[in-house]
Amino acid sequence: MATIYEFGPFRLETDAGTLFREAEPVALGGRAVALLRLLLEQAGKPIAKDALMEAAWPGLAIEESNLTVQIAALRRTFADVEGGSGWIETLPRRGYRYVGPPATTLFDGSRRTWPPSAISDKPSIAVLPFSNLSGDPAQDYFSDGVTEDVITELSRFRSLFVVARHSSFVYRARSSDIREVGRQLGVRYVVEGSARRIGKRVRVTVQLLDAVSGFTLWTERYDREIEDIFAIQDEIVGRIVSALPGRVEDAGRDIARGKQTSNITAYDLVLLGNERWRQLTVTSMDEARGCFEKAVALDPAYARAHANIAWTIVCAAFLESPAAPSLDDAHREIEIALDLDENDAWSHGVFAQLLFLQKRDQEAETHFKRALALNPNDADVAAAFANILVYWGHWREALTWIRSAKQLNPFPPNIYHWYHALALYSARDYEQAIKVLREARSSDRWSHALLAACYAQTDRQSEADLEVRAFIRERGLELSERGEALPVNTLELARMRAARYRDPIDRDHFLEGLRKAGLSGGPADLA
Repeated sequence: MATIYEFGPFRLETDAGTLFREAEPVALGGRAVALLRLLLEQAGKPIAKDALMEAAWPGLAIEESNLTVQIAALRRTFADVEGGSGWIETLPRRGYRYVGPPATTLFDGSRRTWPPSAISDKPSIAVLPFSNLSGDPAQDYFSDGVTEDVITELSRFRSLFVVARHSSFVYRARSSDIREVGRQLGVRYVVEGSARRIGKRVRVTVQLLDAVSGFTLWTERYDREIEDIFAIQDEIVGRIVSALPGRVEDAGRDIARGKQTSNITAYDLVLLGNERWRQLTVTSMDEARGCFEKAVALDPAYARAHANIAWTIVCAAFLESPAAPSLDDAHREIEIALDLDENDAWSHGVFAQLLFLQKRDQEAETHFKRALALNPNDADVAAAFANILVYWGHWREALTWIRSAKQLNPFPPNIYHWYHALALYSARDYEQAIKVLREARSSDRWSHALLAACYAQTDRQSEADLEVRAFIRERGLELSERGEALPVNTLELARMRAARYRDPIDRDHFLEGLRKAGLSGGPADLA
């Protein structure tokens, strides 16, 4: 049974290892959380330094200075609450004691989720895709990769609202009025730039614009050796943030970023792999994994490459590929990634989805929460969390998270619409689910299936019949192309997807709609 401590404006959820300030998760390391838990458990009582170090570093011999650093991190977290800097008392030569507001202890055996925090009062920014000025379309992946890395690094700042990559990239190769871009994306600031890669040199030009007035706030050009690309990106982020009004003074310490790799070839391979996996096909996942494995061979300490190997395996499992590598392989790679960089939000998001596939749901939620605490601007993690919440039976929370993801990513990929519609189907809001699915730019096999179920549940049988036929045709073709035998009845085409629901009632509801639409549990012609 989970233990929850509430004190002042804070809440510590011990099962998730996450501290919240009201609804906002606080980016706090696991060691500091372990110390806080013990301090709260023994509130008002002196705790020896040895006991605290054993709680945070069990079985390890460490210097006392490590404890001092983590206690200082806790004090900084509480410092902006009146009197908060004194909540943890130092007992000279003895240890520490919690003397803050009384902590209320709650016990809850069920999962606890939190709503996304309000973001309308944050400085908002979109980074448009940098133009490739190399004269070679094959170099698009490089300029895209630079753009994506700038987006990622800006997203780590909790006091910024950063539009997701997918929505920013809608403006690739488009000449748009910056003021219109700002209105469409709902942001105050826009970054645009270009990258030119020639041999071993790179030129990056970047400018920050006010989307209300259209005025340029700052512009810069960097001419460097290609090995300096990471330094260029760091400098761009720093200059952008320093130009934004309303930034908190010490936000720099929030970024807590780890350097990716010093090997430019490995970095190049990860950019190529990212381009491949986003196609979301079984073949593209295999190609992407090959790129990431080559990157790891060049730099075994490249955390993102290890995480992306795991991600391609997780995606292959979600795509139900019979040739997908073992989830144990993914587990090994993601653990390496987190050992190398435990504060990487993307890695925690990948791990969460892997744990869901392994039916380790409590651990999965812990890693989702950790990912969203580390990077609250990650629309893809928020959307994935919404999807998993549906399968856990928490459709209300799922709707909150998918709406937040769509706010972060106002031009979302089609998969967001599927997640949204699936939550609405669980909510029995079939008409709205149909409307959301119709917002997608194209329908895949599972969209046809869910549309069929929604139409059937609203007694629109002729429309349900059209959609269910499209599902049978496309799902059957998919299995045939993989060399898999077709099932003896049409309902089996959807049973693996239905098996993701943890509650039999939810599983039956999903299959009930498909039965009403025309899928059969008996022998049927799948041709």
